[in-house]
Amino acid sequence: MKVLFIGDIVGKPGRKAIREGLPDLISKLKVDFVIANAENAAGGFGITKSIGEEIFTLGVDVLTSGNHIWDKKEAVTYIVKESRLLRPANYPHGVPGFGAIVMNTPSGEKIGILNLSGRVFMNPLDCPFKAAQREIPLLKEETGVIVVDMHAEATSEKAAMGWFLDGEVSAVIGTHTHVQTADERILPNGTAFISDVGMTGPVDSIIGVKKDQIINKFLTHIPVRFETAKGEAMLSCVVLEINAKTGVSTSIQRLQMTFE
Repeated sequence: MKVLFIGDIVGKPGRKAIREGLPDLISKLKVDFVIANAENAAGGFGITKSIGEEIFTLGVDVLTSGNHIWDKKEAVTYIVKESRLLRPANYPHGVPGFGAIVMNTPSGEKIGILNLSGRVFMNPLDCPFKAAQREIPLLKEETGVIVVDMHAEATSEKAAMGWFLDGEVSAVIGTHTHVQTADERILPNGTAFISDVGMTGPVDSIIGVKKDQIINKFLTHIPVRFETAKGEAMLSCVVLEINAKTGVSTSIQRLQMTFE
């Protein structure tokens, strides 16, 4: 089974990169299933129903998220109705939405997706490690193929989750920092890992935001509403090859491409 995991989609440039690049990737790589983090898809902050539906029509099968999932008010009602849009499973009990899902690929094979959020330099949610221990056995009742989006700031926390779940899941894919890392590998017990898959958004930016706004914030410490940068866009992703019978990953390849 080939799974494509697309890094954090940022605003219109990110959606444009998906529109222009995803069909060819699916065709050329013979991808069976597509996951994308979309918590920044609406103007760089949050997601709306119309944008979520747009991304689904472009070939994405499941959307994951993170700390920006609630930035657009309508996300609270949208996420209840749309099970393919996940929020971190370690939000407190009773929070709207779903933290995990099992879906079928076109060939009928099942794949589980689990969304977690880190706590280092992040909002103090429930423990993601204990949430993983709770959710993974439930997913395994239906499938041995499980991909985890670990949405976190600290590389150490993402790496800890990778090693913690080595042999328990097919892949632990880091998101949130918007910078693709070069540490992709298959861990000893068959779990694919990368600290951060990177950003799908504007190239000429600082993690998707207009450069002058970020620089001025560092210079002055005066709060400012960040805006998504424009221009050339890049698509950052990883391609996973997973044994559908055992759930063991056999390869992980990172890719980046740009679109004018």
